[in-house]
Amino acid sequence: MTQVIVLNGGSSSGKSGIARCLQAVLPDPWLAFGVDALIDAMPASMQASAAGIEFAPDGGVNVGPEFMALQAAWMEGIAATARAGARVIVDDVFLGGAGSQQRWQKVFAGLDVLWVGVRCESSVAAGREVARGDRVRGMAVSQAELVHQGVVYDVEVDTTHTEALVCAQRIAAHMRCQA
Repeated sequence: MTQVIVLNGGSSSGKSGIARCLQAVLPDPWLAFGVDALIDAMPASMQASAAGIEFAPDGGVNVGPEFMALQAAWMEGIAATARAGARVIVDDVFLGGAGSQQRWQKVFAGLDVLWVGVRCESSVAAGREVARGDRVRGMAVSQAELVHQGVVYDVEVDTTHTEALVCAQRIAAHMRCQA
């Protein structure tokens, strides 16, 4: 039985919306943890520092050693939550592609994890990015393919022309078929 669902996709691809819809359509309660909440929880000084996380004017994202250390602790905490019996949805952006997935695989060792790729055409994600107004322009385009490089998924959804609820229903149907 799936204990963890990991949603990976670029900025503005629809991961957070899918996570909320999964919480609504899955029969049991699921906790959702998103990388945006991790970044928001960090001190402001780390959000503009080479040691923390930097958002370049072109939409590039660079992470330093302090960010990586806090992210590792956050990941371990999420894994501990799942091991304690909670069902968990993770909304992340694998800036390191396969390397990012491997870090999650290590902390989730022994847990039943469903790996979900959330894709969206870069032009559509870029439009969402502008509409949101809380992102550096260019993040969606720069991350659209980068985050999927070398990542292996159990299921993929595409939010380009499909609503988050329909994507969540497809993921839930996949889980029922695996049960």
